[in-house]
Amino acid sequence: MAKRSAGRTATRRRPLKIRSGDQVKVTAGKDRGKTGRVLRVEPAKERVYVEHMNMVKRHMRPEQLRDSSYLGGSGGTIAGGVIEREGPIHISNVMLLDGKGHPTRVGIEREAGARVRVSKSTGARLD
Repeated sequence: MAKRSAGRTATRRRPLKIRSGDQVKVTAGKDRGKTGRVLRVEPAKERVYVEHMNMVKRHMRPEQLRDSSYLGGSGGTIAGGVIEREGPIHISNVMLLDGKGHPTRVGIEREAGARVRVSKSTGARLD
């Protein structure tokens, strides 16, 4: 019997139906029931960053900026301390909101060769 490789097996990535700028509702976790705007999407990890959701604290050390003479200024510092920012949420724990603000599943239809996102509950276009 052949040995399995130590690395991950190649899996086919599904295209995500949520994009940055979309309004979503969190369906699971500490922020369940809240709505917000998607700031960033990481398709490889299937994670989204939603504005003011899943806030995490990070302890940052102060940084010294290098001399930026080409910008016309001198070097400065970035203050350190406890920084609070959005953490990742798995894509299965958020649901896209349609134009009326109702959570819906998303379907894909083709119109003139282009992919168009469509609300499953109402059939309305989301793009």
